[in-house]
Amino acid sequence: MSLVFKRRLARLMYIFVLLAILLVSLILSGRARYLTSTLSQNNPGAYTVSRFIDGDTVSVSMNGHIETIRFIGIDTPETHKPNTPVQCYGPEAAAYTKQIIGHQKIVLVSDPLTTDRDRYDRLLRYVYLTDGTNINQKLVREGYAFYYPYFPFTKAVDFSMEEESAISQHKGLWQHCKPTPTDSGGYISNSLSS
Repeated sequence: MSLVFKRRLARLMYIFVLLAILLVSLILSGRARYLTSTLSQNNPGAYTVSRFIDGDTVSVSMNGHIETIRFIGIDTPETHKPNTPVQCYGPEAAAYTKQIIGHQKIVLVSDPLTTDRDRYDRLLRYVYLTDGTNINQKLVREGYAFYYPYFPFTKAVDFSMEEESAISQHKGLWQHCKPTPTDSGGYISNSLSS
């Protein structure tokens, strides 16, 4: 074989390998898009809300069992707590939570600094939309919830900063209610009648 023929053959082999790699990449990227799309629609870690209880609590069907989920690190004004009047901005917070979740699935994430369940046996979780939106944080940011400083959790500093921002911008309950500071650094909302 001549040197020219060997060079042409080497070039053809090189082009063939590049085309093969390109073809495999295109096939895999199409498959990856399909898998991403399928997972976002059928995410095994995503759940449909079966009941909106209030602004910081929902129920989901998890493996055929109804679980009540309490959002970590926040507290919305009360709407259903026994022996407690409906609090200012409670109905608005409940409606906002229902609006932003709607019929979308939610992803539940635990926090290594908190217990798995609270004293009422509710699962304590960060609640995310499948697009990555942290609903807990969004509720504080938009003035529908208080940052809850009574137990440690990893996003405490972020939630505290979101609350300070909502206060300074007079968002939501910070404009429409008269929150009372607690001895432990948190707030509670006033009742609707006051």
